[in-house]
Amino acid sequence: MKNNPMNMQISEYVNLYFKGLVSNDSLDGFGVAILGQKDELVFQMNGPIRGSSITVSEAELIALKRGLTEAADLGINHITIYSDNHPTHDLISGRLVPKENNMALLVNDVQRIRERFSSSFTVFVSRSSIKYAYKLASKTIVSEISIPMDTPRRAKPARKRTCAICLDDDVNADQMFTVDKCRHRFCFECVKRHIEVRLLEGSVMTCPQFRCKSRLTYTKCADLVTPKLIKIWQKRILENSIPFEERVYCPTPKCSALTRVTKVSNVNKEVVVRRCCDKCGEHFCTKCKSPWHDNLSCNDYKKMHPNPSENEQMLHDLANQKMWRQCRKCQHMIELKKGCVLIVCRYHI
Repeated sequence: MKNNPMNMQISEYVNLYFKGLVSNDSLDGFGVAILGQKDELVFQMNGPIRGSSITVSEAELIALKRGLTEAADLGINHITIYSDNHPTHDLISGRLVPKENNMALLVNDVQRIRERFSSSFTVFVSRSSIKYAYKLASKTIVSEISIPMDTPRRAKPARKRTCAICLDDDVNADQMFTVDKCRHRFCFECVKRHIEVRLLEGSVMTCPQFRCKSRLTYTKCADLVTPKLIKIWQKRILENSIPFEERVYCPTPKCSALTRVTKVSNVNKEVVVRRCCDKCGEHFCTKCKSPWHDNLSCNDYKKMHPNPSENEQMLHDLANQKMWRQCRKCQHMIELKKGCVLIVCRYHI
């Protein structure tokens, strides 16, 4: 089964994840996933491996061969191949010479297809890094086992559904996503795009149906989006769990970890405004969002450091370009997209 969910211009630089599985029931399957530079899913496919009994390495090479063929047909020029199987990685990297004829033929086929790319590299990774391709291969074997081997296979007409967003009325029922609480249904691609947009907006992850307040969970949507988007989703959940007025971000460059000011002991004034970042360990002032300044008030510290850092200067330049304004109370940047010029800070509502 092939699927190009993005249906867009393919990136020249992609990552190929593949998996070939051999089961105890003599049923073998493979899974292939091609991801772009930003971990977006470009192509996926899975299917059974027909033929006599094969080894794990043979199944792996068959999966890789299928993945490379599809990538080359998509017009991809540069590809990085990820494998979690040591013998397979050694075979395709030239460190191991195949002894059996069938293995040698498969390796030759793989190397011949790799010549169609401008560049191709091999990387050995852990099983967790290729779990998506592993799931595709496992899914094939499970579906094969569910069909009795002594019963002739009859193709059943797939049930069709209509997506409420794109209005495509020719979507297979198994390609539809159902929201648990409200039972609204949408095609996988529309749900994926909905999640991406909501994450970029920083909005609550609700059902795509207009005015529906049912919530989506990242555990239910894990197979639709990339691991990178799942991490962003988890971060948004953490942010939404903390009241806006209690959120504080570490001012240390390359950190910006979120913390909660109410967790600070209220013993004295210094302890209230002084905070140690849980991620980088640096101390900072929660009042002026600057590195901690012993025996100095916030105003005195700013007078002693009148020149902003490089990152602060870039932020101010961008704010001037975008015509952002800074709240005098909470110091957050504010952007007026539409409506009247009256802006009420959420920190002091």
